[in-house]
Amino acid sequence: MDERRNFSRILFAASASLHQGDKQWQTTILDLSLNGALVEEPAGFSHAGEPITLSFSLQGSDIELQMETELVHQRNQQLGLKCNFIDVDSISHLKRIVELNLGDASILNRELALFIEKHNSAN
Repeated sequence: MDERRNFSRILFAASASLHQGDKQWQTTILDLSLNGALVEEPAGFSHAGEPITLSFSLQGSDIELQMETELVHQRNQQLGLKCNFIDVDSISHLKRIVELNLGDASILNRELALFIEKHNSAN
């Protein structure tokens, strides 16, 4: 495992969309963490250096999660997206997804504290 990784990644297959300016692409999420996502690179994707909004719905519900991200890597037909901003409702749902998949509250609490620290220091 990458020694720099601070956030646990969970496998999470879901349809999603990416928005950048007036462009939109459909994609599939491969995994999630509190700090971002790994998605399939959509056909015709071109990165303009602007933030990318990742949006997806929870299966069997009308709950939609959104996060503003930045592209941190693009390789093997996959995009690594780092979360720069996420609203309170979306982080609450994302926290619950991670919690259910990790099965260890102490790991989740450590990661949540780190997430808050990183995002408060950015402001």
